[in-house]
Amino acid sequence: MNDLHGDRATWRFDGETVLIRYHTGAFKNAMLKELGRCSVPVSAISAAEFDVFAGKRKRWALRLRLREKADPYAAVGAMLNARSQPFVLVGPASTELVAEYLAEQLHFAAQQADPPGGAPPVLATRLVPPLPLHIQTSEGTAAFDGSTVRLIWAGSEASSRKKKAHRREFALADITGVEWVPEDDWGNGHIRINTADATEEEITKPKHDLSCLMTKDGKQVARGLMMAATITAYLWAGKRPELD
Repeated sequence: MNDLHGDRATWRFDGETVLIRYHTGAFKNAMLKELGRCSVPVSAISAAEFDVFAGKRKRWALRLRLREKADPYAAVGAMLNARSQPFVLVGPASTELVAEYLAEQLHFAAQQADPPGGAPPVLATRLVPPLPLHIQTSEGTAAFDGSTVRLIWAGSEASSRKKKAHRREFALADITGVEWVPEDDWGNGHIRINTADATEEEITKPKHDLSCLMTKDGKQVARGLMMAATITAYLWAGKRPELD
């Protein structure tokens, strides 16, 4: 099938996988630019929804609904705005018939691929950036190699407490989840690594929390989301090691 072009990406379906290439122009969404591209296997898709919107300009929207524990972005990014949704494509009326046909093909293929018990959690690792993943913010850096998350506070905006601690490591086996907050009342965001042995005394403001890395502008927030989603995907996969 030919490429389907939309306002944020180009999709191609080969019968088994949807290859998504996100647009990287100057005014495109920061999160999707950070992601760049991904391949969505049919077995990760539960449905393909198609809608047409009438207004000053008639538009269509094609949305992939992924199976349980297949979409790490939705799991950590409940606050994602519509333009940041990685598995939604919006386009003009001129390509409505092509988009609707693709939606029908995707929906049919997803039903045929219906895996017992839902999609294997390991599929989520195909939707996140390759490892090792490293991000940098004004407070410091975070790195993930598949087994360990490392936070290093060496940036100009790191608090004295964090600079004194300098770094902290978290084994994937000890992590229970990752929080992503795009913005607080002061315009700052953060990611927080949660562990089973965390105590209430350790949970303080993100600026001083040794489980957090702060993010500030759009690019940093997007990088934080990439990291949170990637760790989440590997957490899911780790619960089913026989699938690795």
